[in-house]
Amino acid sequence: MFIVTNREVDDHNEKKGVERFGKKLNPNGALELRMAEASKEKGGWNVNILPDVLTPKLKKEVGLQAGETVYASQYVARKILSRVNPTRGRKLKIPGTSSRSKGRNFLLFIHGFNNDMKAVLERAHNLETLYDVEVLAFTWPANGGGLAGVASYKSDKRDAKASTGALDRVLEYVQKILQIFNQEAIDLVRKEARVKYPNDPEKQNRYIATVVDKDCPFTVNAMFHSMGNYLYKHLLLSSSSGGAGLIFDNVVLAAADANSAEHALWVDRIRCRSRVYVTINEDDKALAVSRMKTGDDQQARLGHYLYGLDSKQGVYVNFTDVRGVGNSHAYFEGGTIKSNPRIKRFFHEAFNGRRAELVAKLNFDAATNVYRFPKGA
Repeated sequence: MFIVTNREVDDHNEKKGVERFGKKLNPNGALELRMAEASKEKGGWNVNILPDVLTPKLKKEVGLQAGETVYASQYVARKILSRVNPTRGRKLKIPGTSSRSKGRNFLLFIHGFNNDMKAVLERAHNLETLYDVEVLAFTWPANGGGLAGVASYKSDKRDAKASTGALDRVLEYVQKILQIFNQEAIDLVRKEARVKYPNDPEKQNRYIATVVDKDCPFTVNAMFHSMGNYLYKHLLLSSSSGGAGLIFDNVVLAAADANSAEHALWVDRIRCRSRVYVTINEDDKALAVSRMKTGDDQQARLGHYLYGLDSKQGVYVNFTDVRGVGNSHAYFEGGTIKSNPRIKRFFHEAFNGRRAELVAKLNFDAATNVYRFPKGA
């Protein structure tokens, strides 16, 4: 699993595991991004902080030439490619590509308030395991700098706002991953087309279009959880942001810790190929506490308020009083989905780029503009 972060990191191997990620912003600035690979092991996490410029050994790992200057982003892109699309990974001769015939869909995960690195890694790992997706997690210093209570919440909101530019760079990076996927595929298929139809450019172009489309079977999706939506909101409302580009199939705004009032102003700026899901639980304990915090604009939170749901493209889904949810703030994991398979099915479809409200057979209430789970579900 790969991590991209604007936290401070330990480049000198002086610490181990999750301790290699700091609790503060990168000392070079909030826009400074670093990449890492994390794997769960018995008793903890193994963390490898990637250098900005790859070593010959790392270049060899992803089938790149030793003489080239290659950055960590390209290493991560080729590694992810080999996992979401093993067929193409084998064609491009990326070492270590799985021999399995089926790949996985891609999910960008942005966490919320008061998450230390262990919590971020555990949740990202759970998403991969539960929903069979390849997760890239963006983590910002959302732990209040060691503070507690209201002070911690205010500190995280400041770090969230400061991290908006970093999130913008992450979204641009995901777009770059897709461009790398497409360009490498086109280059590969173009060679095949020239061999297959050496004297017919028209047939070459038709072959390229057909094969590239067929050879790209994965979807690209995103989940913003809790205060992660606060980052996304400020990014989308920024006139200088590139975050409104068409990147994702589905976007899930889960338990959004952002003002419900006027949320359509930013939700309707999200571009996607399929759905923007807004999940709501009126009994969400974390959002109820968030609303009680003293500070600026602590109005009703989007993730627990069922009124004024007026986004033109938001697909609102009500989890209130659904079996197993209770006062949960993360009803896409844990005991909730164990006790209610229909909820797991909904999120499985949403995180994999499909029409989740249809597959989970939810009922639409036109009066409130909300999808609801059937009674007794």
